[in-house]
Amino acid sequence: MKNPILTIKMGFSVKQIFIFFTELFSIFAKKLTPMGYKSFLVKPFAKKIARDILKWSKEAVSAQDKVFQNLIQGAKHTSFGKDHGFEKINSYEAFKAQVPIRDYEGLKDYIEQIKDGKSDVLWKGLPKYFAKTSGTTSGVKYIPLTKESIPNHFGTARNALFNYYAKTGKGDFLDGKMIFLSGSPTLTEISGIKTGRLSGIVNHMVPGWLKRDQLPSYPTNCIDEWEEKLDKIVEETLGQDMRLISGIPPWVQMYYERLLEVSGKEYIKDLFPNYNTFVYGGVNFEPYRSKLEELVGKKINSLETYPASEGFIAFQDAHPHKGLLLNVDSGIFYEFVPAEEINNDNPTRIALKDIELSVNYAIILNTNAGLWGYNIGDTVQFVSKDPYRIIVSGRIKHFISAFGEHVIGKEVEESLMSVANKEGLRIIEFTVAPQVNPTEGELPFHEWFIEFDEAPNNISKLSTEVDKAMIKQNIYYQDLISGKILQPLKIRIMQRDSFRNYMKSQGKLGGQNKVPRLSNDRKIADQLQQFILE
Repeated sequence: MKNPILTIKMGFSVKQIFIFFTELFSIFAKKLTPMGYKSFLVKPFAKKIARDILKWSKEAVSAQDKVFQNLIQGAKHTSFGKDHGFEKINSYEAFKAQVPIRDYEGLKDYIEQIKDGKSDVLWKGLPKYFAKTSGTTSGVKYIPLTKESIPNHFGTARNALFNYYAKTGKGDFLDGKMIFLSGSPTLTEISGIKTGRLSGIVNHMVPGWLKRDQLPSYPTNCIDEWEEKLDKIVEETLGQDMRLISGIPPWVQMYYERLLEVSGKEYIKDLFPNYNTFVYGGVNFEPYRSKLEELVGKKINSLETYPASEGFIAFQDAHPHKGLLLNVDSGIFYEFVPAEEINNDNPTRIALKDIELSVNYAIILNTNAGLWGYNIGDTVQFVSKDPYRIIVSGRIKHFISAFGEHVIGKEVEESLMSVANKEGLRIIEFTVAPQVNPTEGELPFHEWFIEFDEAPNNISKLSTEVDKAMIKQNIYYQDLISGKILQPLKIRIMQRDSFRNYMKSQGKLGGQNKVPRLSNDRKIADQLQQFILE
């Protein structure tokens, strides 16, 4: 039932009133203010959202306690709640005793029941959507999205943008065109539950007043083949007043390059002079920053986010500032497990109040979509407790520990970028794998496959410098080098478009797909051998 306070007598909702006045104001707003009418109208909403974010970020532990209680109460009559004694759970300690840590496989039986149309399984009622995503051991995964969890996804994305506007004063992206490089919005149904990629599902939630300025068009967004889709996106955006571009950096780079190729322009800024905001998530931006800024021809304001199909976990709340604000007041109760214990039978599990800075934690989610003790496979480190800010340090399954070194994504990224920045090198893409069976007489080593914008003249010197940086990053790696268990790393210079061609061969070109930074086996490395220059 609509709140009567929020509804006028003629039966118009607040949303309808807002749209009406938005249209009315557009007629004369520009005469009243130098900013566009949308940014003008949104400004007070943005400031309120920023105040709300500041409030719950200062009360993060109590916010998490409330979320925890609401989750237990909301699910105690579900199949999962009955199976795990939710009626008797009155504390986090009791919860840990009743609910084990699981991955998708551990919840799959419950999800299959939902797919068969059964209600009240993991969360009350039926999900509104399934976010369909690819897994590794599980194949295709179906992540439920419920009426209660949907605001976490779309609402947090909106809040991140509005908070950015309130904090920086840069809201003119609202007055031009925006593009979100995402998956197809085409949805199917499973037992009446709409199913598709999360980015496609969210696309359906964009309000009409904003969608009018959103690109690409719906038919273009529905194209599955990435290169065909890219050509149509370029066609639709050339000549438009693009102001905000959002997507995973390597695919945004492809978009930039195709724009310049088709237009004949030298820089993106020549095509889109008002382009000023880049929104990204899913990968570390730093390896791509210099190349993207070179293509644009100027520095662009950026906003980092941490979305996942399982929940919108964090976003950049201060500009500039290291770390992403943990989203503690949006239907997710977080647990943290020291990364080295995640595969133990009885790992240490702690709530937010007990975390320590700079420790590598596996992040565990409990959500109002019905995910319980859910290991999403990511690792994070806290860089601040006031407020609670994190960095994504890697993936549980993406590491190298062929000799006990347990090298993680954050370490290889920081090692390479520290040297690349010093030497003025631009990295297009890279990955690392162990070589445990080297040429006879050689010690094993870490093999780095790097695609440069312009390859360095002295690859031996570069390898030495990156190895020194790695030794500083990881004490176990240092011990293996000094103990002559490993020889220093080796860098392989890759052909142009090596990684794009590899991803295309795997059917993972474009969308939300990312090249793993490192692997503990040779599956990717062996595929990349054909693209090595030297």
